[in-house]
Amino acid sequence: MTTDTIIEVKRLQKHFKEGTVKALNGIDVSIRRGEVTVVIGPSGSGKSTFLRCLNLLEVPTSGQVIFEGTDITDPSVNLNLHRQRMGMVFQHFNLFPHMTVLRNMTLAPMKLLKKSKAEAEEKAMQLLKRVNLADRADAYPSQLSGGQKQRIAIVRALCMEPEVMLFDEPTSALDPEMVGEVLDVMKQLAQSGMTMVCVTHEMGFAREVADRVLFMDEGRIVEEGTPDQIFNSPQQQRTKDFLNKVL
Repeated sequence: MTTDTIIEVKRLQKHFKEGTVKALNGIDVSIRRGEVTVVIGPSGSGKSTFLRCLNLLEVPTSGQVIFEGTDITDPSVNLNLHRQRMGMVFQHFNLFPHMTVLRNMTLAPMKLLKKSKAEAEEKAMQLLKRVNLADRADAYPSQLSGGQKQRIAIVRALCMEPEVMLFDEPTSALDPEMVGEVLDVMKQLAQSGMTMVCVTHEMGFAREVADRVLFMDEGRIVEEGTPDQIFNSPQQQRTKDFLNKVL
């Protein structure tokens, strides 16, 4: 794993309701290239808001997000160009229902990366094989299980050849028996060296796959460390209280 920083977050604040709700209250963190960072914490602690600020789906109230050396919070920056290099997977799959799996996967690479249809389809089929869904290329989203849809959502993001993958609780909308198949794809991705930032309630996944765990509460990073440090010897009382409830 290299140690160069790919995303630098400085003094990040996000307020809602005219400043009465401070969803993020001064976040400073560096995401290193090739690192898997897992964000845990209670509901309402600001985890998803933090993730969505990394690609400016939520525009921060103040602070900076520096991605590969460029401050993407600067209004003069071409944000779409930078967003293309950050894949994002949500709780809900956001697949286009009227398009086949293959069309869902090739649309953006053809439109934004200017790939030919043949090139885009070849890449999509390679990725579908990786997640054992090549036989579903001509299926429509309504013909897929929740776990299959989420695996398609992950490989659809990979079709854009991103530098970073952001995951916002990708298994929380799934039936329990489908969670494993999605986490397996994420584990493969982590092993391949992809830079990943994952918000999740899956503590086993955090323990097994993370290089670093961030524990958030009340819009702040309360504690960060390796999975061993956070799960086996947390330093902050708030972290201890949370883990006592969820483990």
